[in-house]
Amino acid sequence: MIPAKNDTITRVPGIRVGHFTDLAAATGCTVLLCPPKTIGAVDVRGGAPGTRETDLLQPHNLVAEVNAILLAGGSAFGLTAADGVMRWHKAHSLGYRSRSGVIVPIVPAAILFDLTIGEPSAYPDAEAGYQACENASAAPVLMGSVGAGTGARIAAVFGNQRASKGGIGSAAVKLPGGLIVAALMAVNAVGNVIGADGNILAGLRAADGSGFVSVLDAMTALASEDLPERENTVIGVVATNGALNKAQLQKVAQMAQAGLARAVNPAHTLFDGDAIFALATGQQLADTTLVGAHAAEVVAKAIRRAALQATSLAGVRAARD
Repeated sequence: MIPAKNDTITRVPGIRVGHFTDLAAATGCTVLLCPPKTIGAVDVRGGAPGTRETDLLQPHNLVAEVNAILLAGGSAFGLTAADGVMRWHKAHSLGYRSRSGVIVPIVPAAILFDLTIGEPSAYPDAEAGYQACENASAAPVLMGSVGAGTGARIAAVFGNQRASKGGIGSAAVKLPGGLIVAALMAVNAVGNVIGADGNILAGLRAADGSGFVSVLDAMTALASEDLPERENTVIGVVATNGALNKAQLQKVAQMAQAGLARAVNPAHTLFDGDAIFALATGQQLADTTLVGAHAAEVVAKAIRRAALQATSLAGVRAARD
């Protein structure tokens, strides 16, 4: 039974989340398992994305239903974790059934860059993806420096010493009539995480340790130079129990990106791989605009939670430390 106070993405009936966490290597992955008949879409805004099966999710393409979404560390190497997610689904006879009867699991995926924290040669592989599926449950999502957020950093433009620790965050809202809109975000942003009041919650630390400073100001001051590190991204999933088709869901994913821009500054840069998947499980009548507007709200809340619940790891201090 899902606790009544669950305000994470597993509040959407049928959604299960599992993490694989490697604290020693500072990397990991997170899988969202979908109930049958879940429709999927995606919106990619970052200039350096690492993704799998995103073309399939475009409204004009054939397959509408997805079995799982994978978020992983390890940069492009981490996409191999999706092989393990596919293997888990195959073992459970779950997937798209082709006309010839062959079952092919549909597992879109996105990765973030965490190779400059912990063990540079480590990344979540197929076994990690499989284990994340085994760990999946409908319990409230464990947040902080776990799963795909294990090696996440925030505002690491001057390296780990002046960065803040990132991680996984999740949030959900239940609207009158039973409609639920929720998000899960892995926060590894180039920019600072900004609170609802406009203040910096986590991000670039001042050189003298006196607090946080603007990433945008730092970029402006060094406009003619290369910043030392610009290898980041924010990836995530929004989900609803509403009944929406692929085109409507793509609009929801687009609107959800507004929440990312509210909570991260700067966002959607050339050096980010910002991508948001959208899922609809189809139990409730839903208005696309209403779902999209609330998706932006829960994305912003999930990003802020990731920053506040992260823990220090591998030389990167959490904002609360």
